[in-house]
Amino acid sequence: MLLEQLVNGITLGSIYAIVALGFTLVFGVLGIINMAHGEIFMVGAYVGVMTTGVLGWPLWLGFIAAILVTAFLGYLLESLTLRPLRGKKGVSHLAPLISTIGVSIFLENMTHHLFGAGNKPFRTPFAQLSIEIGSVTIYVVQIIIFVISILLMMGLSIWLSKTKAGKALRATAENLETASILGVDTKRTIIMTVVIASAMGGIAGVLVGMAFNSVSPQMGLAIGLKGLAIIILGGMGNVKGAMVGGLILGLAETFLVAYGDSGYRDAIAFIMIIIILLLKPQGIFGSKAVQEGR
Repeated sequence: MLLEQLVNGITLGSIYAIVALGFTLVFGVLGIINMAHGEIFMVGAYVGVMTTGVLGWPLWLGFIAAILVTAFLGYLLESLTLRPLRGKKGVSHLAPLISTIGVSIFLENMTHHLFGAGNKPFRTPFAQLSIEIGSVTIYVVQIIIFVISILLMMGLSIWLSKTKAGKALRATAENLETASILGVDTKRTIIMTVVIASAMGGIAGVLVGMAFNSVSPQMGLAIGLKGLAIIILGGMGNVKGAMVGGLILGLAETFLVAYGDSGYRDAIAFIMIIIILLLKPQGIFGSKAVQEGR
């Protein structure tokens, strides 16, 4: 029982980590919380449902479709709602946050209008396939989710540390003006960051659909708020913190449901925020220094 719950917690935490990575990438470069990220994630889940369940495409094509659609949404988000506000005189620092909230409400209402308020089933051909290891039952879908999550997190870490584009992103996150002076195309880097973050949200949406076998228009808000909790828990703008924070939250929720009161499952994320802010305001891996120059 304990090992099974551990597997469930790691699976859920891996998905949370991917959602949080999208938040932390945008915050690291732009210094804003993208409140539309949860709804972009939700759109990715619906694209997965429509392509695999309605059109009958294989799952890998569903992933590609979700990546393309959410990446395009990320491009539209940056070019239409964030870029016009960036660097504009007299604009409140809260304006980009309000703008992304507006986009999130629009996407949720649009999905509700197109697909209805109820849950849509997300069926995969291997949903019931499982492997018995002693007394522990591990479902194939859990293995797939975990492997995809780990590959995605490792790939992102290597890309950020080893590639020219990744180094440009890190330089832009450190100081936008200095990076521009040093020859970094900061406009392109910002677009790339929002697009990558949104595409990761699309992947996470499909993974959540696989994990819970259904999607709904309201799922974006709940997961989005948990992603926000995770980046505060791990440290704002810290990639490693997003990964570790996601796993911590996933394990905490799973064990609470298994051994405690499941009614407090969603509250645990925000109880963690309060505790972390009281004990270590910068988060587990966060720096006390405030980033300047975005």
